[in-house]
Amino acid sequence: MDMTRRSLLQAGATAAAAGMPWHRARAQAAGPIRIGVLTDMAGPYRDINGPVSVACTRLAAQEATRLGLQVEVLVADNQNRPDVALNITRQWYDRDGVDAVVNITSSAAALAVAELSREKNKVMLATSPATSDLTGRACTPNTVQWVYDTYMLAASTGGATVKAGGTSWFFLTADYAFGHSLERDTARFVQANGGKVLGAVRTPFPGTTDFSSFLLQAQASGAKVIGLANAGTDTVNCIKQAAEFGMTRRGIKVASLLMFLPDVHALGLQVAQGLVCTETFYWDLNDRTRAFAQRARALAGQVPISMIQAGEYSATLHYLKAVADLGVAAAKADGAATVARMKAMPCDDDAFGPGRIREDGRKLHPAYLFEVKKPEESRGLFDYYKLLQTTEAEQAFRPLGEGGCPLIRA
Repeated sequence: MDMTRRSLLQAGATAAAAGMPWHRARAQAAGPIRIGVLTDMAGPYRDINGPVSVACTRLAAQEATRLGLQVEVLVADNQNRPDVALNITRQWYDRDGVDAVVNITSSAAALAVAELSREKNKVMLATSPATSDLTGRACTPNTVQWVYDTYMLAASTGGATVKAGGTSWFFLTADYAFGHSLERDTARFVQANGGKVLGAVRTPFPGTTDFSSFLLQAQASGAKVIGLANAGTDTVNCIKQAAEFGMTRRGIKVASLLMFLPDVHALGLQVAQGLVCTETFYWDLNDRTRAFAQRARALAGQVPISMIQAGEYSATLHYLKAVADLGVAAAKADGAATVARMKAMPCDDDAFGPGRIREDGRKLHPAYLFEVKKPEESRGLFDYYKLLQTTEAEQAFRPLGEGGCPLIRA
């Protein structure tokens, strides 16, 4: 297990003397809130999670000092393996007194950690996992899914691609829970809009870097669209290799169902231009997102910030606001009660703006369909997207009654 030293961030006596509410000042005696960032520090999802996710979590912890809170941030690499993620989280909960886990990276790991968090009555803030099952059959009173999910991606990117003429699909799918969920949800939208799925191939995860045989199989199917139900370096490698084969010149569209700003940065605009993707955060959307990005880069360096990394900040900050409102002792004693308080409080921060958390744990905010700019359209560093359409928060995600969450009464 790869774990960094704890980073202790605490409010001093000055904050208490400056008129901090009594219950918050008293809550200091309950000890610090401990947040574990369970992420990918060296694998295929490092650039969209990793050190920048840690920096964004620490930024939220720093800003929470004005609430009168002491916050410790722990970090571990889960290697994108559910067993490793589960072992680390169990140790954090049982030995290290961690109160909440954020990020979690992969869907398979998140499904395991969600059940453990429910069992231990802790809080899981799923900012990286995409499977919509976290707010469906696997939802718990201890879990919030913050940034995006496979239903949203399928409805936005998948739906827009079909409407633009991409009526026949072949999927390249990462062979684990996330990929399966993204293929499943996208196939439903393709078929609902009159399209057809001609086939799919499952690609091993992690460890696959050569996708040439899978791409040639997709090309041989005659599909108009190759749907990439993968993420991170897998997506980058697929797009690069499809370009090397000249697939787009032959009229085949590559649909990157989950692509992030760091992926575009890795590809370069010459390769990525014209691709469409859906994100719930972009640093250049408005004055608030630009202000957040400036603060985050002061800690993380001059890097492209993904919606996952912005989600670390947003989810952690709202969690800490709920802790301050509930009281540290009560929050540490009851994770489900803390999540209930999070749901009861409106969300608002510079990264995502106003929103709310639904009864099934789904955080609601707008989704944005972007097209990657041509090189000559970019005005500077990380200026990569142009906005095509906005889906408002209440329409961006699966309707509450359709997910099968056991918390929702029929």
